[in-house]
Amino acid sequence: MRKIITLICLVMFGILCIINYTMPADAAKKNTKEKQEAPKVDEEQLKNMDQKIDLLTRKFYTRELYSPEDSDNLINLKLQLDTIMNTTPEPVYAPLYYKLGNLYKLRGMKAECVDCLKTVIENFSDTAYGPKAREVLSEMGITIKEPEPLLGEDEEDEEEDEEFY
Repeated sequence: MRKIITLICLVMFGILCIINYTMPADAAKKNTKEKQEAPKVDEEQLKNMDQKIDLLTRKFYTRELYSPEDSDNLINLKLQLDTIMNTTPEPVYAPLYYKLGNLYKLRGMKAECVDCLKTVIENFSDTAYGPKAREVLSEMGITIKEPEPLLGEDEEDEEEDEEFY
């Protein structure tokens, strides 16, 4: 009787180990499927976000008071953009980040401004907004280091030769 109970326990333990081993793999498969099926942002959503940023900027320039709803909209816009950028970084988001960065600058929110403009420089430096963002940051006294170009073997040899002459 003890042998049967021991055998049943070992079989149950083996089944639990197999189930436990396969569960993380199933979860990983689901995560990769979710990443592949990232939600696309349509033009209407982009236009809506752009209009909200423009409205908040207009409110600042006309000296209107920001309501709690306006402040909430500003925060939500940044969160939406960050979420979108994590899934599908595309150059169409460059003007939104740039405008949002300028709005944060106008409102005196330096950390958020720097974050938005750095995002433009890091992800969209080849667009027209890259140099503009760099200029705004330099006006604020923030320097962004340029990534050093990777040198090929021939260029490295020439550079070493130049140093010794």
